[in-house]
Amino acid sequence: IEIYSLHVDCKVTSRFAHTVITSRIVNRANESREATFEVELPKTAFITNFSMSIDGKVYPGIIKEKAAAQKEYDTAVSRGQSAGLVRIRDRKVELFHVSVSVAAASKVTFELTYEELLKRQLGKFELLLKVRPKQLVKHFQIDVHIFEPQGIRFLETDSTFMTNELTEALTKVQNETKAHILFKPTVDQQKGNSELNETLLNGDFIVRYDVKREATAGDIQIVNGYFVHYFAPSEMPVFPKNVIFVIDRSGSMAGRKIEQTRDALLKILQDLRPEDHFNFITFSNKVAEWKSSLLPATEENVASAAAFVHTLSAMGGTDINNALLAAVGELDGAESLPERSVSMVILLTDGQPTSGERNVEVIQKNIQKAINGKYALFCLGFGFDVSYKFLEKMALSNGGIARRIYENADAALQLQGFYQEVATPILMQIEMQYPENAIEGLTKNNFKLFFEGSEIIVSGKISNELDLLPVEIKAQSHTSDLTLTEEANVKEKEQVFQNQKYIFGNFIERLWAYLTIQQLLEKSISAQEEDQKALEAQALKLSLQYSFVTPLTSMVVTKPSDQQQAELANKPTEAG
Repeated sequence: IEIYSLHVDCKVTSRFAHTVITSRIVNRANESREATFEVELPKTAFITNFSMSIDGKVYPGIIKEKAAAQKEYDTAVSRGQSAGLVRIRDRKVELFHVSVSVAAASKVTFELTYEELLKRQLGKFELLLKVRPKQLVKHFQIDVHIFEPQGIRFLETDSTFMTNELTEALTKVQNETKAHILFKPTVDQQKGNSELNETLLNGDFIVRYDVKREATAGDIQIVNGYFVHYFAPSEMPVFPKNVIFVIDRSGSMAGRKIEQTRDALLKILQDLRPEDHFNFITFSNKVAEWKSSLLPATEENVASAAAFVHTLSAMGGTDINNALLAAVGELDGAESLPERSVSMVILLTDGQPTSGERNVEVIQKNIQKAINGKYALFCLGFGFDVSYKFLEKMALSNGGIARRIYENADAALQLQGFYQEVATPILMQIEMQYPENAIEGLTKNNFKLFFEGSEIIVSGKISNELDLLPVEIKAQSHTSDLTLTEEANVKEKEQVFQNQKYIFGNFIERLWAYLTIQQLLEKSISAQEEDQKALEAQALKLSLQYSFVTPLTSMVVTKPSDQQQAELANKPTEAG
């Protein structure tokens, strides 16, 4: 079966990426064959559309409520066909996989569309496109258009498979606010070796960029009555951190995991600032504090901590409850910490609680009561034996986030990368305020912490005929309390996006829906049961209205009637 054309078409308008992947396949054999369409897409994206057309007849994917779709296709389940079309592939991507039988000399076109809001991390946005055609493709091209009204500060492409020949197939054109990247290798350029018909195209194609920022109160953009407000201050003094690392050294961490943890901690120690305070708590079935209180990160203390990290070994059970309570107790009792500083607990564990308190709900309650909003808790789950759901709920209930660390060669880098994201808090208690009577459906607008290199995004619907949208941002920096104000002229802002071929429909409205769904789902994780149902109902309604495949919806992929029944594409989540 031959893929004769593969196009990846991606439009990024003001961080919101809309990607369409079209694969055209022909069966040149004289009997029917199975044609497969596989796309690796970012976990952060939502699929919005899929269709197959076979000899001109279109078979669309239909998005329905997940529970209803599952019931409807129970028959397919009982026939054992319901492996689902989407599964988590690795740390960053999930795999969409569908196959269909194609008659001799017939053609099939697959088309998948997905959307995502690019998230700024460590000072840049990253658009990740996975390229694995597994064969030479006559017409292959990746087309990326970027339009950023704030202006493009820098732009780079990166790839895991480039050769000198392939570099010749890559062109980049950019001006102040727009960029176009085209990668169009010929069949000869795709070959690694002229004798062999094997493709070099196998891996990541990445576009990284950042935008210019002038306005202190961020940047507001408006299309068709919906606004988005981006806020990412920089060059501000960094808050001193008080951080306690709570490290699992139970038996299951033995071997490579504890080695990778040691490597990461040694690097992280080097990144501590002199004004930071820190300590280690290690736990198996027993909880041990490295020092009885937090120490300033002087050269001497960091060296002594490094010596301690070298001795970390793993054996015994897992008492998460007492380890975290010890960390909170230590922060509560700490004296002589800098007055304006940020306190956080970073937990790394690879398993279920097996010693001390084992009931995860009790542990969650204990920790939330002890932390009581004073500190941020970040939970890193190492591998797949952890109860990720438990860690995620605990982190989100206590002002932090959870992250799964994949057991790969780069686990130490994953740990370090996570630490770098939270290493430089520059604002606390950020409140983004808008005129109450003029905005509907406002997304989350108060944030506990802002880290250098990230970005705050707030979106909503401007309800009445406003001419000016006033904005006020209140926040605490290390040195002072800030109030920033800005006024956006609605008509002028709407003009920015007129006659732009880069725009796909009401992109700010779709961005608003995407962000609202993500936040409702995140909120429901740590909510009480009755609130959880209301949040999910709201997220479901939006998912259906804007046709997003989210954890609450399914896409029913229909096939020709002579083939097996329809299949379901569901959105996998890290918590499974």
